[in-house]
Amino acid sequence: MAISMEQIRDLRAQTGAGIVDVKEALTESGGDAQKAITWLREKGKATAAKKADRETKEGVVGVYVHGNNKIAAMVSLSCETDFVARTERFQELARDLAMHVAALDPLVVNPADMPEAEVEAERELAMKQGKESGKPEEIVAKMVEGKLKKFKEERALMTQSFVKDPNQTVEQLVNAAIQELGENITIQSFTRQSI
Repeated sequence: MAISMEQIRDLRAQTGAGIVDVKEALTESGGDAQKAITWLREKGKATAAKKADRETKEGVVGVYVHGNNKIAAMVSLSCETDFVARTERFQELARDLAMHVAALDPLVVNPADMPEAEVEAERELAMKQGKESGKPEEIVAKMVEGKLKKFKEERALMTQSFVKDPNQTVEQLVNAAIQELGENITIQSFTRQSI
């Protein structure tokens, strides 16, 4: 199937991926744009996995202050080289992540980082709700585990839906940047202040 320049332009505008990657994705998906987007995201995950063990010792601090000056957030974003840290794309990512933190107030970077006290408090609440529902114990246990998984995903930065594009998670956003910039990128820490 012949892939037109218009298809390449459109998909490139949607994803920000390189021309070669976009053409390959469209070819692999038979010209279907949605399948091509999925293909590009999967490629991004594979690229990110290959780079995950590389050390990140350079970076920037992204800052966002809301228009009313009552909410502010900072994100420490790291990469492998100073060259990438100085690029507009990397600095824009840091600012976008700070805006996301200001908007959605995550507790931790990854679900596995969730403090045990928070998890236990959520477990007790879910158990109480489950018992009040009058459902059998095995169903209550599944409900509790499901609620805990959802709680961790909703309160961990990497698994939250990105505030500027709810169709992708923050992890997918970072993986796309890893693919685009060619370096490992990690979120070291973040903080949010509000009045």
